[in-house]
Amino acid sequence: AGPAAVIPTHPTHATMTQPQLNEFIPPPECPVFEPSWEEFADPFAYINKIRPIAEKTGICKIRPPPEWQPPFACDVDRLKFTPRIQRLNELEAQTRVKLNFLDQIAKFWELQGCTLKIPHVERKILDLLNYISKLHLHKGGFDAVCRERRWTKISVKMGFAPGKAIGSHLRAHYERILFPYNLFQTGANLPKATLTNDTKDKEYTPHDLPQRQSVQPQETCSIARRAKRMRSEVSCFKVEPGEDDCENRPNLRRRMGTYGAKRHPSKRQNGRLVDHYMCLVCGNGTAEDRLLLCDGCDDSYHIFCLIPPLHDVPKGDWRCPRCLAQECGKPPVAFGFEQASRSYTLQAFGDMADSFKSDYFNMPVHMVPTELVEKEFWRLVSTIEEDVTVEYGADIASKEFGSGFPVKNGHFEITPEDEHYLSSGWNLNNMPVLDGSVLTHITADICGMKLPWLYVGMCFSSFCWHIEDHWSYSINYLHWGEPKTWYGAPGYAAEHLESVMKKLAPELFESQPDLLHQLVTIMNPNTLMNNGIPVIFRTNQCAGEFVITFPRAYHSGFNQGFNFAEAVNFCTMDWMPIGRSCVDHYRELSRYCVFSHDEMVCNMACKAELIDVDLASVVQKEMTVMVQEEKKLRDKISKMGVLQSRQVDYEVLPDEERQCCKCRTTCYLSGITCVCSPGKMVCLHHPQDLCSCPHGNLTLHYKFTLDELYPMMAAVILRAESYKNWLSNVEDIVENKGNKKRGLHSLVEQAETKAFPQASLLDQLRKITSEADKVAVMAQQLLNGKRQTRYRSGGGKSQSQNELTVEELRSFVQQLDKLPCNIRQAPLLKDLLNRVDDFQQHSERLLSDESPSPLELQDLLDVSLGLDVELPQLPLLRERLEQARWLEAVQQASGRPETLCLDTMRRLIDQGVGLAPHSSVERAMARLQELLTVSEQWEERVLALIEARPYHSIETLDNALQEVGTIPAYLPNCLQLKDVVTKAKKWLHEAEALQLGGRIPVLDSLSELVLRAEGLPVWLEPLSRLEALVSDVQSWKESAAKTFLLKNSSFSLLEVLCPRCDVGSGHQKAKSKKVKEPAQISKKTSTKLDSVCDVERALSESKDSASAMTALAEVRQREMETLLALRASNESKLLSAESCSALSVCVCQKAPSGAMVQCELCREVFHSSCVTTAADLEYGQAWLCPLCQRSRKPPLDKVLPLLASLQRIRVRLPEGDALRFLIERTVQWQHRVQQACTDGVLEKVTDKVNTIVLWLVSGKDRTKTILLSQSCFPLSVEEMMVEGFLLQVTLPETEQLYRYLLYKLAPPPAHSTPSETSTEQDQHRKNSEHSKKAKKSHKKKSKKSKERSEESKRASSPSHTSSDPAASDSEEDFSLCAAPWCREPEGDEVNWVQCDGSCNQWFHQVCVGLSAERAEIEDYICISCTQPDYDRD
Repeated sequence: AGPAAVIPTHPTHATMTQPQLNEFIPPPECPVFEPSWEEFADPFAYINKIRPIAEKTGICKIRPPPEWQPPFACDVDRLKFTPRIQRLNELEAQTRVKLNFLDQIAKFWELQGCTLKIPHVERKILDLLNYISKLHLHKGGFDAVCRERRWTKISVKMGFAPGKAIGSHLRAHYERILFPYNLFQTGANLPKATLTNDTKDKEYTPHDLPQRQSVQPQETCSIARRAKRMRSEVSCFKVEPGEDDCENRPNLRRRMGTYGAKRHPSKRQNGRLVDHYMCLVCGNGTAEDRLLLCDGCDDSYHIFCLIPPLHDVPKGDWRCPRCLAQECGKPPVAFGFEQASRSYTLQAFGDMADSFKSDYFNMPVHMVPTELVEKEFWRLVSTIEEDVTVEYGADIASKEFGSGFPVKNGHFEITPEDEHYLSSGWNLNNMPVLDGSVLTHITADICGMKLPWLYVGMCFSSFCWHIEDHWSYSINYLHWGEPKTWYGAPGYAAEHLESVMKKLAPELFESQPDLLHQLVTIMNPNTLMNNGIPVIFRTNQCAGEFVITFPRAYHSGFNQGFNFAEAVNFCTMDWMPIGRSCVDHYRELSRYCVFSHDEMVCNMACKAELIDVDLASVVQKEMTVMVQEEKKLRDKISKMGVLQSRQVDYEVLPDEERQCCKCRTTCYLSGITCVCSPGKMVCLHHPQDLCSCPHGNLTLHYKFTLDELYPMMAAVILRAESYKNWLSNVEDIVENKGNKKRGLHSLVEQAETKAFPQASLLDQLRKITSEADKVAVMAQQLLNGKRQTRYRSGGGKSQSQNELTVEELRSFVQQLDKLPCNIRQAPLLKDLLNRVDDFQQHSERLLSDESPSPLELQDLLDVSLGLDVELPQLPLLRERLEQARWLEAVQQASGRPETLCLDTMRRLIDQGVGLAPHSSVERAMARLQELLTVSEQWEERVLALIEARPYHSIETLDNALQEVGTIPAYLPNCLQLKDVVTKAKKWLHEAEALQLGGRIPVLDSLSELVLRAEGLPVWLEPLSRLEALVSDVQSWKESAAKTFLLKNSSFSLLEVLCPRCDVGSGHQKAKSKKVKEPAQISKKTSTKLDSVCDVERALSESKDSASAMTALAEVRQREMETLLALRASNESKLLSAESCSALSVCVCQKAPSGAMVQCELCREVFHSSCVTTAADLEYGQAWLCPLCQRSRKPPLDKVLPLLASLQRIRVRLPEGDALRFLIERTVQWQHRVQQACTDGVLEKVTDKVNTIVLWLVSGKDRTKTILLSQSCFPLSVEEMMVEGFLLQVTLPETEQLYRYLLYKLAPPPAHSTPSETSTEQDQHRKNSEHSKKAKKSHKKKSKKSKERSEESKRASSPSHTSSDPAASDSEEDFSLCAAPWCREPEGDEVNWVQCDGSCNQWFHQVCVGLSAERAEIEDYICISCTQPDYDRD
């Protein structure tokens, strides 16, 4: 909606409120982008991202994130600028053409002394230019239109309604105003005519007043190169000599029109001076009052001679037809903006701007709609009736007054939280020199391009259609203020837009070909679009927003009000080919270059290793084109004959000195100079335009030789090709063209190492690499089997939520095939999939089998351990494996009945209950249960049989065992029963074989048999008899022990009965050392019977009594040898001792002292205090030491019954064999003694006795003890006496032999009483009283006399020896006793006994060791009858 009221600032202000026929239609909006913070971080990356969209519209708007609000850092107090003056209707191209046309007509009539007034038709000003164009559309021009009466058609085409006779009015106006001008332009003679005006006509004021000439601004930049685009290029136009100097100045900016000094009319006076002037038409000087003097050339003309003639003399300046033609034919001056006459501060300009807008629209500035301002702007620029003038502070150098953005080391103090704006890429001071901008390779600071320019606008102030220098990008940021309205066309429509503007305003481009580069011309977007421009876009840039224009994108616009903007150029790598095309375009237009494009390319090539690879690829193309063109041009120059050359450093030359004087291109690679034209240079495109000198005088100035350019190009190519190769590989990977590659990581590393651009392709590569890594990791996990916890039991594995199904694995393998790269796990995964398929096929086969092998199932499950995939067959396989293992265990147990126990059957049944149901399992369970029931019943029955009391017979148990044998199981009780029966049968067999053939069993075998029978729960018939035998043997052994063993004796019965094996072991070490030699001799002949245990083992192992007797005879032989050696050793010790104190005797091993006693067997002497001696030991009784006195030595009459009772038991035992050997040895000894007596061996004993006298201290008396040396006896006598002492039986012969030898060698003292002899005599007398046949008994010795006789054996001393050696009876009485050792008893009563054996001989009871009581009770069998095989000889 329009404003309520408008301030009348113009005579035709009322038209603002009237509806317009051609009302402005806003073009479509350009794209608006709102980047995120991540996108906003990199300006060029984001601009490159939106470029595909935005470059199609030429311009775009970017709204930064709301938080991005940089502080305004411009120095407001120092900012003071001179704005440009802009008359709006002069900006629009078509309007300016109209104004120029009207100015020419007005000048024509002014020079004719008339004032031009533009007529009104239908209350509208007549558009004379449009009028002329429509008239000339008809062939024949004015004459043809009049002749054909087509004025009405022309009026209709001009927009007037038909039927109002408008055509006649148009004809009249044409004839009056335009027709004379047209005739003048054609040079035809004009009829007489005068310019008459209607009262309704509007007087026209020309626009070419002197005060409108522009004043060029001061150049505030060190290199103010952009200002050149605003300067008038006067060299394009011909200037006639004599014109004012002001018209020769190139810096003047004027609209088309004439400027000349005014000449005041001089008064003409009558006189010679006047007569001097002649009319150039009629040739005479008459009618002086009608004679006119030209104010231009002073020529004279009659007013009536002029064509058309004048009625009166003009009051003002007048020009003759010649001056008129010359004045109207002057070329127009280039149009430019004027500079204001005053300078503004920012505040003053803002006050003026706000006041203008509020006054113009009659409302506060912030309430004026942008749509209204836009429509009003385009109305004002298209009207010739209203002249609205505004001012625009444009192209203010930020270097002088400071940028609106904060900069480092600037005057503006920035807060810490705003410091990031100093380095922000969107800070326009930083953007041109960012890494992505190629302008960084331009060393000079260029105002407006590398250094931002500031723009202070007001309402309607505008920037005209233009493209940026070198067709670069531009970016504009509106710091604050009212919006700025933009219009833009895409770069591809640039040439089309230029052609349309040239078509619609050809007059402007004829005089100023680079008009669009001057930023002084605007054209309505609607007009452009109506004339074929495809698209023009618009936008309203508000404060805090960016507007970006793309290369060669034409843009224009205006300001909605007071605002402050900042703009700068930048160039990205995609601009490079566009920039080269721009230089070629500038060369055609002869337009200045702001910088050298070739110089920039070479600067980048010199840093090939450092530049971005994308840029290197672009630079490669630029270098290729540049080098090829340079080589071509240098070859051309060489062919022209230019032979001189010189290398020049162009960087040190000012741009003005290295510009081509023809095309104004800045030379860098090469240029041509000539000595005739110092300070002038041409490029290699225009060598012929330098001078007319021979080409041999020209000199080629070059920056690089071609040999230097090629390595530079090669370095760029190397940099670019590496990227191209990388790019090709990456594109193949991204597009997945099938040829898979390896080394994604190397490609990423290469991109990072060589600083390849962080483009989307690299991001895709990283993404693909990351995905490939994830796939590889997952594949490796699948291969390693680390994706779940496994357990070996049952060959299975735990289910994991992370496990892939088979289909997922198959899809995963297919995904691997689709990957653009190869991963080393792919073949392994394919192999895994193949193994999974094989596993499934094998699983199906096994699951369909009725009785699969557990080994095959286990192998299959073991295979599944290596398959990290969810396999649905695994649970079934595990069930079947458990079933198969159970069935196999049942089968194995059934195949080994000896191990199939009840617990095993129960365990198998319990395991079978937990199995999954299956027919084979159920059948096996039934069989197993039946077997268990039967087995348990038999176990109970057998246990009852075994535990029954009394025991069952072996027949009963054997029958039960036969029944149990059919059960295929391990039944402990049944096996025990079987063992019992087997053992019982074996026992019975052994018991039967024990006494088979009349053999006498051995006690050990018998005892072992009885002992074995005790553990057999069977009734054994022979057991009771065998137990009785063992009991009898034990009783016999007890009786024998009582007979032989001393009280508390340490010897066993066998040790006493057997010959001694330990002779000398109890004596001193010195003794045993001397006994060693005979012991070793006996050892050679023995069978290692060194101990009683050896003897007992030998007797037990002997087959019969004969072998037992042989073994005992060997022991007896060694006993004799050892003891004789011991006796000799002991005697030699005593005889060879020089001093008694040197001897070690007795059990205490001390020297002899005091009363000493000597053992009659081992001949060792003992202290009386160390041993027990019989105090009443008589003379003639032998004393034995504790080691030699081993038993009671019962009389023979007590020993023989033991042997007889043992014979009745009929059991062999070691003690019995030893007793038998003892008796045999005794009998043999008795025979030897008898034989010795018969042979008279005893009488041969020498009477000479060698004695050894030892003085022994006994109490207070010194007693002389005589020790008899046995060496004086014959060896047989000594052996006989020693063996008599060794016999464990008390014999009269032993005592008699000892007494006989003692009496013979050492008679007893006189006071001694032969008590022994008297006793025997008494007994002899008693025995003679009995009859020979009857069995008589004699009185037994009293216990006291018995103990006394035992004590007499332990202590024998000469002082105690009896004196009566031999008071024998007659030889007849002696011979009556059949005993070879007859003791010849004497006395009143001698008891006799007759043998009950086969010999019936008589024996003295005392001679055979019988008491009277035993002789009466028991039968007596002599030794000869008990041993029928005994050889008496």
